[in-house]
This record gives sequence, C-alpha cells and structure tokens, in this order.
Amino acid sequence: MTKGLDAALCAPTRGEVLLAIDRISLTFGGVTAINDVSFDIERGEIRAIIGPNGAGKTSLLNVINGFYHPQQGHITFKGKTRRRMKPYEAARSGIARTFQNVALFKGMTTLDNIMTGRNLHMRSSFFWQLWRHGPALREEIAHRKFCEEIIDFLEIEHIRKVPVGRLPYGLQKRVELGRALAMQPDLLLLDEPMAGMNLEEKEDMCRYIIDVNRHYGTTIALIEHDIGVVMDLSDRVLVLEYGRKIADDEPAAVKADQNVIDAYLGVPH
Repeated sequence: MTKGLDAALCAPTRGEVLLAIDRISLTFGGVTAINDVSFDIERGEIRAIIGPNGAGKTSLLNVINGFYHPQQGHITFKGKTRRRMKPYEAARSGIARTFQNVALFKGMTTLDNIMTGRNLHMRSSFFWQLWRHGPALREEIAHRKFCEEIIDFLEIEHIRKVPVGRLPYGLQKRVELGRALAMQPDLLLLDEPMAGMNLEEKEDMCRYIIDVNRHYGTTIALIEHDIGVVMDLSDRVLVLEYGRKIADDEPAAVKADQNVIDAYLGVPH
C-alpha cells in the first residue's frame, strides 16, 4: 500500500547534508565540462546552480543522477559514497529529474504520464500486473490515488485525461514535474524548469516549486537563467564558469560577488 500525500510530509532538518560533491571532474575528449568542483546540498533546501551557457550546469546534474560518469571525484548521497551510478540506480535511491526539453509520452494522458513515476514503487509480480487482478489491481488503485492527489496539488485536474501532446508547453512542464513527484524523491533535480515560459507561467511554476519544497519537504536543486527567480527561490547559489566553481553562497552574497558580476550578471563596475 502506498502512502498518501499527507503521510509523505516530512520536516527535514536543515544543516544535514543530503548530497556532497567532492572534487568532481568530467571531460569529453579534450574538452573539460566540469573542473574539480565541490559543493553540497542540505536536506530541505532549494539549491540553485547558475552560470553562462556552456558552464557545465547540465553536465553536473547528469553526473548526479548517473547519466555521466566523472573521471575524478566522488559523490556521497544519503551517506553512501560512489563514483558512478546508473540512472535507474539513482532513481531507486531517491533522485528524480526533469529536463530542459520536456520528456513526456506525448500520446499518453496526463494521469498515465504521472503514473509512470510510480513504476519503481510497484511490487506485484509480472503475472498479476499482466492480468490486472488480485494484488496488482489493489496496488494500481493505491498508486492511482497517489497520482490523483498530485494532480490536485498541481491544479491540473482539467487535463487529467488529455494526451499531453495536445497541451501547451507550460502545462507539459507541470505534468513533467508531477511525474517526478510521483517518484517521492528525496532530491529533485530541475533543469531550467521555467525555460520558454511566459511571466504568468513562471510565477505559477515558482509557486509550485516552493510548495513542493515546503509541503513534501523535498530537497530541490535547480538550474535557472532568470536571476530574479534564482534570488527569490533559492537558499544557496552555486555559480559555474567554464566548468569551474567561482562562487557558492547565499543569494545576496552571490549577487554582490565581483567574479559573478564579471562572468555572468553583466553589471558594470
């Protein structure tokens, strides 16, 4: 039996390190994507990763959830240290991910897309799932209830039976967020969750990110180019330039850092 949303609520203890990156380096041929980067993410915080295009931000997320394997360094997640891990292993350990470009099953409905996020939590045998009978049916009903609660939470009840390929971009982004939440992650990685959105859609997404963090207690790491959004949402900000870490601090301190101004913000001296 799955837990409902209310049962999934938690009160994370800030200051406890959920994920630690220790001197990670990643190269592709002769190109260095990440150069000796170290930082941590505390349980319960919203952690922003910013930098100019080509700074290594997405590569860093890909290392965290196992798409890329670093040549040097280690990652410690929930107390377990490793150098490499496959994406399905990252998902099983409690890391969920959204992407720059929406990665949904366009011919499936909103509900069915969000249900795919429950696959790792399904325990019935293949035989029972094939026949949708007995324990498999009871399990599916419980998972569907959980997903319906996410749909209510994200205020997308009106599109629950609509194929996502017919939805506008902003709603597709919300469905992708819902699918990630269905995994009940400890760490949620958001890669430019507001890219391509208009102002109203950005405001909605900001609200949902804050609500996810507070309501579920989900730790969030996000890449975002909108500096106003970053400064409003995040507890701490990591800044990359050409794969190197040039700043790592609270938003106000990062905004005032001259290295960040020169490399990214573009504010005159």
